[in-house]
Amino acid sequence: MLTKPFKLILFLSIAVAAIITSCTKSDVITDPTSTILNLPASVFNYANISLPVYLTTAPALNEINTPGSNQITDNAATLGRVLFYDKNLSVNNSIACASCHKQAFGFSDSALLSKGFAGGLTARNSMSLTNARYYPDGKFFWDERAATLEFQTLQPIQNHVEMGMILDSLVKKLSALSYYPSLFQKAFGDASVTSDRISKALSQFVRSIISYQSKYDDGRSSLAANQNPAAIDFPNFTAQENRGKQLFFSPQLACAACHGTETFTALEPKNNGLDIISTDAGVGGITNITAQNALFKVSSLKNIELTAPFMHDGRFATLEQVVEHYNSGIKPNVNLAPELKDPNGNPKQMNLSVADKGALVAFLKTLTDQKLITDEKYSNPFVVK
Repeated sequence: MLTKPFKLILFLSIAVAAIITSCTKSDVITDPTSTILNLPASVFNYANISLPVYLTTAPALNEINTPGSNQITDNAATLGRVLFYDKNLSVNNSIACASCHKQAFGFSDSALLSKGFAGGLTARNSMSLTNARYYPDGKFFWDERAATLEFQTLQPIQNHVEMGMILDSLVKKLSALSYYPSLFQKAFGDASVTSDRISKALSQFVRSIISYQSKYDDGRSSLAANQNPAAIDFPNFTAQENRGKQLFFSPQLACAACHGTETFTALEPKNNGLDIISTDAGVGGITNITAQNALFKVSSLKNIELTAPFMHDGRFATLEQVVEHYNSGIKPNVNLAPELKDPNGNPKQMNLSVADKGALVAFLKTLTDQKLITDEKYSNPFVVK
């Protein structure tokens, strides 16, 4: 039979254990971020990614469009990642930025036109976001109607087809969600949610999406600093891939005139010889200005294999069709890129052989970065652990 002192000690022990257990459980469940989001204990590295030397020196450095007022930080890019995948950014909680820019497809969409919150279709094919930071004129959308990425990130949210939100309503909506106060606190120093901070965080996340681990990058990194990648066969390439690289960088084909930078982007918009009926039927911006008729932003070719369908209107289903367009289908235009004209000012006819067209496609596939499209830090954080 237990004595009274022993009973008292036993009771107190059980009570203390219960209190400790209760506190432990409370600590876990009162952190809403940990229960809703699959985020690492230590934030991923977005701000100081270890890049190959050819992406950390000129001319690649001169292509970066990051403003001084919105430099990438790990915490703000983490917030941007959450925002990018959060369907609460749409009026009926059905569409996120990632709905039209899927990691598996090089942050583009496999659909010709993307579906909005009510089932309506976007006016143009979703552009890949890979290497978005490397475009020196800093403008966004196919027709470059957004002067900066910070401005662009808020436009789909407010678009009446895409996400259907009003910014004031968005701020109130996100402010009421349990997981955002701590994310905004870490990113900006306090928990205040504003549309400016939303745009900055989204922009930081998008600019952190850099491709540098493709088969091409492996070959490029194998060369000495003073060796020209256009002139030397890569040891990790097949003969066909090296032939395609030679063609791509050749002055005769001039592919590299628009995609020949270290990040495979151009420095400004171009007209690439698509028919005028389609390209001039745009949704605003520079395509409707006579002096700049049918000029389009040139996105990076990195991960191009994954981003079908191709062109602003998704007209080409395969890379083979894209190559054939440049081989035999270039249409005249007052603003046709000079590199696509013959000495008489007419559209070039490349007259490539079947083997050379295949080699070009094989080379383009060496730009696929499988590590980027499977990297957890760019993936959906709203996943059950």
